[in-house]
Amino acid sequence: MKDRLAWGMDWETWIPQAWAAREMAHAPYSDFQVGAVLVSSDGKIFTGCNVENISYGLTMCAERVAIGSAIAAGAKEIIAAVVVADTREPISPCGACRQVLAEFGDPRVLLVCRESRAEFQLSELLPRASTGILEKPPAAE
Repeated sequence: MKDRLAWGMDWETWIPQAWAAREMAHAPYSDFQVGAVLVSSDGKIFTGCNVENISYGLTMCAERVAIGSAIAAGAKEIIAAVVVADTREPISPCGACRQVLAEFGDPRVLLVCRESRAEFQLSELLPRASTGILEKPPAAE
């Protein structure tokens, strides 16, 4: 997280990269293309697009495609995410993508469509992401 303050959020560079990733989407069933850019704590950029499958449960969202690339390249922490789609209002990552993103930090998230933007901290979109079955109270003695 310390690197975040050193070089800042470069949204105006990352947004076109997300739109370019969107162009690579494989969305023959929904015709709904999504692009994503993730930025690791060392400033490396990772892109993703949605990849649909005829069996919808096997479809991969743009954010999770980018996370896979980031982790495969050695990234340990994600500090920023841009998600773009050609919609009237900015789309938001699905619940699964929010949870997977939370595994690798609490990034700043910029949601972009052709007409507007919305910016959030991931923890605003998914509060208490690290609580659940693994966070049990200590056993009574």
